Parts: sequence; structure tokens; C-alpha cells
Amino acid sequence: MNDDADTDEPVERKLAAILSADVAGYSRLMGLDEAETLRRLSDLRNVVDTLIEQRGGRIAGTGGDSVLAEFPSVVEAAACAVEIQQANESLNATYKEDRKMLLRVGLNVGDVIVQDDTIFGDGVNVAARLQAMAPTGGICISLLARDHLQDKAIYTFEDLGALSLKNIARPVQAFTLIHDPAGQNETTQSKHLDEATPTEISFWESIQESTGSEEYEAYLKQYPEGRFSAVAKARLADLETAPELPAEEALKVELLFWESVKDSSDPEPFQAYLDKYPQGQFVDLALGAMKRIKTST
Repeated sequence: MNDDADTDEPVERKLAAILSADVAGYSRLMGLDEAETLRRLSDLRNVVDTLIEQRGGRIAGTGGDSVLAEFPSVVEAAACAVEIQQANESLNATYKEDRKMLLRVGLNVGDVIVQDDTIFGDGVNVAARLQAMAPTGGICISLLARDHLQDKAIYTFEDLGALSLKNIARPVQAFTLIHDPAGQNETTQSKHLDEATPTEISFWESIQESTGSEEYEAYLKQYPEGRFSAVAKARLADLETAPELPAEEALKVELLFWESVKDSSDPEPFQAYLDKYPQGQFVDLALGAMKRIKTST
């Protein structure tokens, strides 16, 4: 990456917190199932983009399975990195180990050059190199970022020593930011994602392929701080701009929804169906299933 682009226009320089993230083993996942991997990457990017915006960050570059963002606050950047990894744990909750889509995140504080909404400079390069050194599912940060966080938040840091990073002139003192080491992390200003109950997982599995907003709204109403809440919110935001389905396609979607919930032993997926399709083809069956479940418990 060039530090300066060829232009006669004045460039803007500023100090920023830089977050760099990419998917570990992305090529392997594409080899296993290209269509599914692309769909999951789209879900992941929706969540990541939403969390970056919520923390006051700005996306400054993307490339396939990677994202680059800048923040005016190191504290907010670190909190966002933690929330991204926590949300991604939820996205991976129903997948086997070899199918999990795991992220590496690098975080640095440094001087950057801003041009055409993209950022350049050693500060960016260091963040990218730290991201490559992060453990899968983990966060690697520079000494300067660690120093900013020590006085403003309670994290645990593992010293990785002075690392020789590719194309970086001097060794960089790096640390692994261990988020949520004791089961909770109040400094991120978000609740710890507890293990989802079987009921919640069943509910989520019944709606996770949905293209309608009502299912995700029903999930969030039932589980406002649930394990999949960040994913549900991101999908809702994405669906707000989606075009309305034609009638024939809508019928197919309703049928797929019903097929996903009809064998459930929990009333909540049936209620989600009724909320979305109050005049649907399977209303009587849904009501009957809910009645049987309630009388048997």
C-alpha cells in the first residue's frame, strides 16, 4: 500500500484509531461451499458495518473478506472490535468448528492520510500487519493503543513482545487484547452474550434464512439481548431497503418458513409465523400446534 497517492490536491493528515479485520481461512471456506460462504460473509459484513457505525467509526476501505475502519476514539474502536468478535461468535454458534467463519482484528493508533474517503500511511499499515498476527477470533493491538486503553477501560493484555512486521521499518510492541476473560466485560458497555438456551437456538434456526422483517422483529421482542440480537438488527436494517417480493415468491417464502417451524416443540416459532402471516395458509395448523404444546407442558 502506497503512503501517498499521486495528486496535486492537498491531503488531510490526522491522528486516528485504525481497525483492520479479515476472515481467517476464507479461501478454504470458499472451497467448501462458495454460495454459503458468500451469504455468510454478507451477513457478517452487515453486522460489522452496523457495529462500526454505532461506535462512531467510518469504513475507509473494503476488499473481499476484509474491512478497514477509522475511529476518532481508541476506546470506541476497542469496544467495537470486542463487539464484532462477540457478534461473530453468535453467527458461528450453529456451525461445526471446521465451518466457523472466524475474524482476525488488528488495532492501532497512528497518523493517517485521508484521500477520497480512503486512509493511507504507516498507521494503517501497522494495523493491517497486527491483524495478520492476531489469533483467529482475537484482537491484536499496538503499544500505543494499549496505553490509551489502560487508563480508560479494564481489559486483559497478553504481551507479544516487539514484532518485526512486514514492510514496517521498526519492530512494533504488540499485545493480544483478551476481551471478556472473566465471562463479562462491562467496559464495552454491552452485556455479555450468555450461552443461548435450546429454545432461543431453535427459534433462531427457524428464521435465520428468512427474507422478511417480521421474524427478526419477533426474535428481538422475545430476546432483546439475545445471542443473535446483533445479527437480527443488522438484517432488519438490510431489509429496510430491500424491494417487496412478488406474490408468487412471497408464497414460496411463507412455505419455507412454515417448513422450518412445523416440527418445533416450542410455541415461539409458531407465534413468529402467526405474527408474520396473520392470514397465512397455515394459521389453523400453527394455532393447533401451539395449543397442543401448551397443554402438554
